[in-house]
Amino acid sequence: MKTIDVYLCYFGASCVYNGVERRAAAVRLTAESDAGQITYFVSVSFFPHETEDDFGISYDAEASKIIYQTKGRRSKKREAEFLSALEEHANELADELGGSIDWADPLIEPRLG
Repeated sequence: MKTIDVYLCYFGASCVYNGVERRAAAVRLTAESDAGQITYFVSVSFFPHETEDDFGISYDAEASKIIYQTKGRRSKKREAEFLSALEEHANELADELGGSIDWADPLIEPRLG
């Protein structure tokens, strides 16, 4: 199985989960391919971010969902479509966790894979 983060970025965020205040979120669009099958999913993980250089991800405040699954392989055109809908999917996941993502406050440059 091959797993690739098509997109990864950390944003300022707000969430209290398991009694811990989270001030940032990692947002990912990931592609997994195996035996001719491709799956794309979006994930959001809130983490404390207590100092400017604290990027210790805690995976207890994490949610993900599959947005596409079929036979085939990666497609740049398809990935562009998924990236255009990324905020909508990530906001739904953030709502499930009781948090919100500040899209205007990226903490790092987006990483594209």
